[in-house]
Amino acid sequence: MTTNAPRPEVLRYTAFSSDPAGGNPAGVVLDATGMDDGDMLAVAAELGYSESAFLTAKPEERTYGIRYFSPKAEVPFCGHATVATAVALAERIGPGELVFATRAGTVPVEVTEEGGTVRATLTSVEPHVEEIAEADLAEALAALDWPAADLDPAFPPRVAFAGARHLVLAAATRARLADLAYDFARLEALMHRLDLTTVQLVWRESADVFHVRDPFPVGGVVEDPATGAAAAAFGAYAREFGLVPEDAVLTLHQGEDLGRPGELTVTLRAGDPRVRVGGEGARIG
Repeated sequence: MTTNAPRPEVLRYTAFSSDPAGGNPAGVVLDATGMDDGDMLAVAAELGYSESAFLTAKPEERTYGIRYFSPKAEVPFCGHATVATAVALAERIGPGELVFATRAGTVPVEVTEEGGTVRATLTSVEPHVEEIAEADLAEALAALDWPAADLDPAFPPRVAFAGARHLVLAAATRARLADLAYDFARLEALMHRLDLTTVQLVWRESADVFHVRDPFPVGGVVEDPATGAAAAAFGAYAREFGLVPEDAVLTLHQGEDLGRPGELTVTLRAGDPRVRVGGEGARIG
């Protein structure tokens, strides 16, 4: 640590699973008011999780300032660490509505508890979708070692944002999605240039069920086990292209290929551009 302040308590929670061995683990610091950027980065690097969350201001009526760090750098928004933090807070102050002030904007979270299982649902900032240049798409596919013929033509490659930027690519088969062995440095360089947080790789199982994977080299992690921000971005993308109804509840399965299965629920509401992403959470250890 770079300050003389006492080391804060670092909690460990998983998001998008009620099983501590599933979902995506996150570090959670509920009082980071005495920490500077170097302190927070050091904690995130020591934990080695894809992200850790830090509450950086004293709460006002269940409203909190929050920052997110990967082992390499700060990120503007992280869905799974938001869910993990909301579950940790609910265990201490009770379920209900929470509000997080993130670098990407204000993110409300609704926390419920039923039968001892805590579930948190975040509402994203307003999303948008943009095109990707052909040369950049070609470089992404080369870094992934994915032939263009292996993509699902019903899902046009795009960059989607709902708090962070993600490149959405859809595999034509589950086997293609399962076979992920990419050039870490090459994909990392492209992602830095395009300001991408992850690459959201998708395979559609049925009308409202998808399997997803998220390479995350810019965070120093080969793959993110369950990615709430990318799920929100994908929900906006799927709605924009009419791949799902304006009112829809989608189930995203992630982490199966890593041995950490998790489930993300993406809810779209007609007339509201924002995307809701929910899942269960649990303390680790």
